[in-house]
Amino acid sequence: MSLKEELEMEQVRHLDLSRYCMVESGTSVRETLGRMRAEAGRSALVIRDGGLLGIFTERDVLNRVAGAPETLDGPVDAVMTRGPITVSPDTSAASALWLMDDHHFRNLPVVDDDGRILGDMTYGAIIQYLAARYPVEVLNRPARPEQYPSKAEGGD
Repeated sequence: MSLKEELEMEQVRHLDLSRYCMVESGTSVRETLGRMRAEAGRSALVIRDGGLLGIFTERDVLNRVAGAPETLDGPVDAVMTRGPITVSPDTSAASALWLMDDHHFRNLPVVDDDGRILGDMTYGAIIQYLAARYPVEVLNRPARPEQYPSKAEGGD
């Protein structure tokens, strides 16, 4: 089976979707950033009444907060991306990757049919999946594959 076929068959639900945190609407940007750091999340999913309202990512920090430090004490709602595109847990990994590539984003919330947030798909989740599935091919790749040693390892 080719890698393409495998990613078309693999559902998003089977990937590691845990690299995020959740914050309630109205939480300050400063507190949201603290939660993202503490929970090693690359994004914060902003919720209201248990439903997804928006997403706040590292890109939002750079584009909307870094140049406007006064936003740190305001609500995250003012600087988040509202109504983010989401996928269901049954979406294929390949379809999710194409969606992320087409829209130029690195975080894709996964939400079930009842509106429950199941996680955040990232490129890192795909890399982790591939590294687990093909450990020799992925983990043993040289840092610069075009570079060859001038002599055999251990040779004189």
